[in-house]
Amino acid sequence: MRRYLNGSKDDILYEAIDLASHEDVGAWQLLRNAVEEAAASVPLRREGAPPQEIDAFAIPVFVHSQGGLVEAEGFQDDEAYDALLASLRTGKLESDKAKIVIVRHAYDAGEVARITYSQLHTMAKEAAAALTEKKMTEAPTLQRSIAGWTGPTFGPDDEAVELRFIVGFALKRADDPFYAVPEDEEAADAYFAERLARYRQWTEDAAALVARCLAPRERELQLNFLYQDLFFGARQQGMAEQAMLALMATLGEALAAHGGAASAIVAPADVDGEMVLRVQLMDGVKVLAKGDRPFELGSDLEIEVDDVRDALATLGITDVAVAERFDPYGRAIDPRPLA
Repeated sequence: MRRYLNGSKDDILYEAIDLASHEDVGAWQLLRNAVEEAAASVPLRREGAPPQEIDAFAIPVFVHSQGGLVEAEGFQDDEAYDALLASLRTGKLESDKAKIVIVRHAYDAGEVARITYSQLHTMAKEAAAALTEKKMTEAPTLQRSIAGWTGPTFGPDDEAVELRFIVGFALKRADDPFYAVPEDEEAADAYFAERLARYRQWTEDAAALVARCLAPRERELQLNFLYQDLFFGARQQGMAEQAMLALMATLGEALAAHGGAASAIVAPADVDGEMVLRVQLMDGVKVLAKGDRPFELGSDLEIEVDDVRDALATLGITDVAVAERFDPYGRAIDPRPLA
């Protein structure tokens, strides 16, 4: 894998993952996870120095504002940027001994979606050089990743909700005990629970700093953070949550236009060879609206349906049925009430 990552052979990696998806779900999950981790976590070895590694992480955040964010206004506050870097250590998200850099750009969904395995791998190596070399170093791959926002534009009075990713790199010793996950399962669970608690506290303590990095002080922003993860894990959770919000917005508009009670049917559906989880909003037998969200291979259908049911409850829809699937004509096969 590392040979292909170092050689920018993305076509081989993506083809292997695609082939595995048609053969064995477990193999597909194992291979994709391994490639993602190898791309985002790069081992570094230098003669006479202890082994190090650099990890590419991302923090997905939904930004609520009036009028939307302006790309050119981001990361102009040097004081807030420096304080944000320091907060990752003081908040115990990274080791005191780690060297950290955050890209001075808030990536939108389109930009992070275009970053490939080998591209991120090279970005991590460029970040490592910047953190270890005494002279300024070039980072052309990282610069190319900043392609510019492509999302919707908003009027000055529009209420905007935008997904942005704070992308950073942490350089640390490979044997730093701060990152050592206990082998005992119970102790490992406690380790991650403590880490989650620290992260939640950090989102409260650092929210104002993140807001100042995204927009001038006078802008009022409301931030909703998702969990920090290695780059591809964070990208996946951000995209999934964005798809859920888009789905609920579509159904909410239809429900408001309907002006009455409605029910819902949830089931997988095939769209051009890709599996999605579809929700149909119903008034009796009449379809009021429908919407899809991605349904990843190997996902637990019951958990996915429960997530959708919880979201529907926020719209006041509690009459929910689950079906085996939707056929090519949009008909639900064997719908039954969801307990």
